Amino acid sequence: MDFEQIKRVYFVGIGGIGMSALARYFVQRGKAVAGYDRTSSGITVDLEKMGVAVHYTDDVNLIPADFRSSNGTLIIYTPAIPAEHTEFNFFKNSGFAIIKRAQALGFIASAMSVLGVAGTHGKTSTTTMLSHLLGSSSVGCDAFLGGISKNFGSNLVTADKGKNLLVVEADEYDRSFLSLFPHLAIITSVDADHLDIYGTHEHVLEAFGLFAGQIKPNGFLVMKQGLNFTPKLASGVKVITYGFISNADVYPSNISIVDGFYNFTLNSPNGKIENLHLGVPGKYNLENALAASAAALAMGISSDELRSGLQSFSGVVRRFDVQFKNATSIYIDDYAHHPQEINAMVESVRDVFPNRKVVGIFQPHLYSRTRDFADEFAQSLDKLDTAILLDIYPARELPIEGVTSNSILDRIKNPNKMILSKSDVLEWVRNDDIDILVTMGAGDIDRLVPQIVEVLKSK
Repeated sequence: MDFEQIKRVYFVGIGGIGMSALARYFVQRGKAVAGYDRTSSGITVDLEKMGVAVHYTDDVNLIPADFRSSNGTLIIYTPAIPAEHTEFNFFKNSGFAIIKRAQALGFIASAMSVLGVAGTHGKTSTTTMLSHLLGSSSVGCDAFLGGISKNFGSNLVTADKGKNLLVVEADEYDRSFLSLFPHLAIITSVDADHLDIYGTHEHVLEAFGLFAGQIKPNGFLVMKQGLNFTPKLASGVKVITYGFISNADVYPSNISIVDGFYNFTLNSPNGKIENLHLGVPGKYNLENALAASAAALAMGISSDELRSGLQSFSGVVRRFDVQFKNATSIYIDDYAHHPQEINAMVESVRDVFPNRKVVGIFQPHLYSRTRDFADEFAQSLDKLDTAILLDIYPARELPIEGVTSNSILDRIKNPNKMILSKSDVLEWVRNDDIDILVTMGAGDIDRLVPQIVEVLKSK
């Protein structure tokens, strides 16, 4: 379906972070937009304020009448939708034009010069940081983000007319990133994940290799130094490595922490950029800043623009997101849902707030991920002073026999561990002597965040 032929766009799973960014995009371009999601959220409420009709029950009769006509209606769905979904099957069996989220993004991206940020972790913060660096500079960009940027207040960034750079989060789930053919790609990490899709780590690496192979000739690959990963690249693609070690092409020196925030010098093949100040805390954010800076410099921003952009970057909602702070207690919320992400989160907390007691509340995401990484989750949660687990958030999965949060709890060596129901968390927070509290997970644990903040304020 040609873009001009599209009159209406219906989203099956409109509340997802990637889906909602597409919904905003089509609203901005004058298309009628509606959709279904399982539950209401801040994202869907914002969409409704934009005039998007959203409902929360899987019922064909709730689809607005105009959207039940296949003439001029495009259906975009998330692969997380179950196969038996009533509305999805209505569209599939009624002759509608139906595409996955990744295909829609690829369709939009095909007319632009794409900067794709990929990695099993780190991609949302890096994508958002790169978008801010470019968007606040003379270069400019559009962007589809995998989180809500605090600077932009959205997961969609639109530049002034005439700009043709599109920054996108290149998601490896369901091999979605293979819909993109970037001019520049960042690869932050290639750990084993989404084994429900890939089966083995080798297949994960194979998919990342295919993605890197789709970088256009004479483009750029910005890659973390030390990844056990050697993709076959098109002719003329320039590889730029980054990391904390001096044999990387881009690395920091003269690092200091002042009030939890990093000051550093950026070293690159083009020289040094001194007196840089990163506007968000956390060592993993410093690493992400190296990747974003390398890409932004390759796209032509100046040293002064880089300095200004890093300092003014406010971060991403649910990424090292300080929700509450007083003289005695600090509460941070984070999206970490993979063992390596938990490791990075806990390390960053201890870096910024040394010698403090850190309690983590973690909601495992997916039965398959819990099964595949139970040992690794336990090892990462053992780095906390106290580990609290919630029940597994199933997302798109049915239960797997024998796989529960106890699969992780039983492997944690620290005796300061427990499982709580979501309904018991607030009472525990109310009665505990909180020093530093961190909530982590990709499920619905974020619904507890404002309630936890209120409890802490009342103590």
